[in-house]
Amino acid sequence: MVGLGVNDFQVRHVPVPLRAGAGLRILHISDIHYVPGQRKKFAWLQSLAELNPDLVINTGDNLSHPDAVGEVLEALGPLLRFPGVFVGGSNDYFAPTWKNPLRYFRGPSKLDAHPEDLDWQRLFSAFESSGWKNLNNRTAELSVAGQTLSFSGVDDPHIGRDDFRGWPADAAASPEQDSSADPLRIGVAHAPVSAALNTLAGSGAELILAGHTHGGQVCLPGGHALVTNCDLPRPQAKGLSSVQVPARKVSGHPEEPARTVPLHVSAGIGTSRTAPVRLFCPPEATIIEVQHETT
Repeated sequence: MVGLGVNDFQVRHVPVPLRAGAGLRILHISDIHYVPGQRKKFAWLQSLAELNPDLVINTGDNLSHPDAVGEVLEALGPLLRFPGVFVGGSNDYFAPTWKNPLRYFRGPSKLDAHPEDLDWQRLFSAFESSGWKNLNNRTAELSVAGQTLSFSGVDDPHIGRDDFRGWPADAAASPEQDSSADPLRIGVAHAPVSAALNTLAGSGAELILAGHTHGGQVCLPGGHALVTNCDLPRPQAKGLSSVQVPARKVSGHPEEPARTVPLHVSAGIGTSRTAPVRLFCPPEATIIEVQHETT
């Protein structure tokens, strides 16, 4: 049964076949939008550590109130003991303001002229102090469960903060090197804006994770999104889909064939405090179960 409320938390398990990383269990969390006093959300966030993931990927929008930083860090405390990476979302930087929900049918939301700043420096510093890697326009490489993973992240494309920086230098294989020995490449962004997705996919990402859409938040029966608050097609508002990379010629090398890059968009854990409702779109976290890709 599809949950109707903001506290109908669920954990989805999504198998994803990839070239490398088989056996990894990646916990994808996004869009917590924490407000002080949300005790049911607090307890559920703490319980996620019982899933014992190999890696946590946080795709932003942790906050929804100026006083939320301390409490959300406490709620995430058990997860901060696991390896992790993160990017920021607009509601990590700026407090939300009330907007007429009908505005979303006219296109993606925009920042107000004078938004209220949030204490993102404290939030991100605490994440980094725990060992999580900051991927806001950065790259990183991690050894997780005996496997090497290469990351490239961008800051929130929804508000124009994205600046793709490539991949860790040692992730680039020579043409003669066996690609099966390369680290698995994972791209991370908050908003699944097509330009950012195409950049990550076209540069060699083998899996991309994003959030931002809230899965549509208020959906038709069956979870069909009405809006995505970006240029992502509505059928891709949550769950596993893909980004298509066309074939291309590379000077001095054989033509690279077209390929499909898995994209996972989280429906998110919270809502803006100015619109605390979910309909046919329950709040969620996801365990991505990496499987061996068969050819």
